[in-house]
Amino acid sequence: MNSAQDQQTPARIGPNDILRFVLELFAVVSLGIWGFIAWPLPWNIVIGIGAPVLAILLWALFRSPKAVLRVDPFVKAIVEIAVMGTAAFAWWDLGQPIVAVIFAVVATVSGIINGRREFA
Repeated sequence: MNSAQDQQTPARIGPNDILRFVLELFAVVSLGIWGFIAWPLPWNIVIGIGAPVLAILLWALFRSPKAVLRVDPFVKAIVEIAVMGTAAFAWWDLGQPIVAVIFAVVATVSGIINGRREFA
């Protein structure tokens, strides 16, 4: 195949890609909930809006399929661990350790599956 055919081939979306998208949305929403609930009044607005915006910005710059900055897979993994880990910590801080652990385990397994596919 030539490079013109490679560029026109649509990307296949599998079950893990859908799961990863849901995990990303859950992480962003979790950070917003944590920001608004866990902090006192002037800071809850700042962190409730700022934490999800920062997570979205990091994901869009480094980790999304059409990332603005092309970086090494190690940097992608660090960004993903930071966003997902912060979301898991947010649930733990809110007094929901079961949600935190389940989210962390599912995000870790999904990340490992995706990482193996990226390096294949």
